[in-house]
Amino acid sequence: MHPKTEGVLESSLYVADVVSSAQFHRRVFGISGHQRFRKGGSRTVQSPQDGDGELHLAFAIPAAELVSWEDWLAENGIAVEEKRTWELGGQSLYFRDPDRHLIEVATPAVWSIY
Repeated sequence: MHPKTEGVLESSLYVADVVSSAQFHRRVFGISGHQRFRKGGSRTVQSPQDGDGELHLAFAIPAAELVSWEDWLAENGIAVEEKRTWELGGQSLYFRDPDRHLIEVATPAVWSIY
């Protein structure tokens, strides 16, 4: 079973293959089928949340789960691109999904408000 998260901190993903992306996020994070993924492509109206290319998604995790996440990612053959310790003491792990979106799991004390 995947390690625990405490929710999404940020989200904005457009994907090339909805099925593949949904399977990845379901396997890695346990995201249920009711979560939505939008197929990328041209859009006539853009909002500040719209994006293109490699975007970012961050999940809040308890500090005690960081090692479990490192182990889980390794077990699933997912390379960690970076492990960062922030000024306030929080830590983040960064890795990529099938669309090369940058996925982050972050412990408290990453920002002054988290």
